[in-house]
Amino acid sequence: MEISTWHIWTIIAILLLIVELFAPTFLAASLAIGCIVSAITSGLDFGIKIQLLSFSIGTLISFFGVRPFMLKYAYKNGDKIKTNVDALIGKVGRVTETVDGSKNEGRVMIEGDDWKAETENEKIISVGEKIEVLKINSTVLTVKPINKED
Repeated sequence: MEISTWHIWTIIAILLLIVELFAPTFLAASLAIGCIVSAITSGLDFGIKIQLLSFSIGTLISFFGVRPFMLKYAYKNGDKIKTNVDALIGKVGRVTETVDGSKNEGRVMIEGDDWKAETENEKIISVGEKIEVLKINSTVLTVKPINKED
């Protein structure tokens, strides 16, 4: 069995699509689309110059035409995921040690983790009250009490 040029273009395209799974920038996929266009021209018995030209054109069209669309819609949630301590903002917890902003003391428990806490307006929040995290400064959470109606 003889391997044709279109087989080689197709194998390269498949490898590039696998690379795209690990680095979702649509760069490898753009090159893979160029390879697929070249595989088609090779299958139609065009010469290597036409295949390289079709690879270049296919890659450029997919990179400048399809890539912006893919980055906007297919990969749009990648930057908005909050991780680490940023994910704590908006979380609800309980006071484990009275939070007193004027004395700069207090602790809260959020999702099983104990954090040093303070309030924005030097309010006192008693042990057992529910709180919501407003912001984070290093390892200190700024919290507010949650009303019992909420």
